[in-house]
Amino acid sequence: MTKANMARQIAEKNGFIAALDQSGGSTPKALRLYGVNEDAYSNDEEMFGLIHDMRARIIKAPAFNGEKVIGAILFERTMDGEIDGTPTAEYLWNEHQVVPFLKVDKGLADEANGVQLMKPMPDLDHLLERANTKSIYGTKMRSVVNAANREGIAAIVAQQFDVGRQILGHGLMPIIEPEVTITIADKAEAEEMLLAEILKQLDALGEDKKVMLKLSLPTKANLYKPLVDHPRVMRVVALSGGYSREDACEKLAANDGIIASFSRALTEGLSAGQSDEDFNTTLAATIDSIYQASKAGC
Repeated sequence: MTKANMARQIAEKNGFIAALDQSGGSTPKALRLYGVNEDAYSNDEEMFGLIHDMRARIIKAPAFNGEKVIGAILFERTMDGEIDGTPTAEYLWNEHQVVPFLKVDKGLADEANGVQLMKPMPDLDHLLERANTKSIYGTKMRSVVNAANREGIAAIVAQQFDVGRQILGHGLMPIIEPEVTITIADKAEAEEMLLAEILKQLDALGEDKKVMLKLSLPTKANLYKPLVDHPRVMRVVALSGGYSREDACEKLAANDGIIASFSRALTEGLSAGQSDEDFNTTLAATIDSIYQASKAGC
């Protein structure tokens, strides 16, 4: 019953999905923005301990609940960690009614044909089995489009859907994320190509299959409306992609049916040195602004 409740929340409820899934490469920057510099830790274990503390502080904040935050994407180490003695994903759902997702990709391959595919994931089946034992509802995996290259974009979308079918085979909901870099000159053209390739792959999915999509906010508002309306898509969410929170929320509100899945824009303004009261107040205001933008787009 729990998975059915989670599915209903993700498919139908107003709100947004928080991205708390910085990996080894992006963790130092996330900690710096939080006011924790490299001299505060001397190895990866200490670094990941500090980022877990930051995530736990966010998750435990009163405003971080299923009223506005309908889901959260976790890094593997966060899934394996605990909050107040309870496994993180269980804590999220049982205490806050926030649906837990897991980042499963292992980073990006070198660029070819204007895109960066995902690195191989030889242990994915084992990770998905573990995710099922840890109360995880779905997964997320990211690859990147850096140019409007038709061959590259076709390859990136094919890879995402191939892995997506593997994830569906474990009874988990895949969030497919082919991110378009927001600073490229041919972004609008790349997005048109991406839309065509995603529609092709969706039409080839079995009738009983559904996926989610996580996409950069498009240059042309409502470009992705055919994906929002597609019967094989549970939900389309948007990443902030380097936009400020204000810009991301403004762009999000212009796209009907798309909700947010922000990372940096979510933690903007939060600091390790803040009192709990200031931290919780800042986070509550951020959550509300992202929620309102997501709601405007629904």
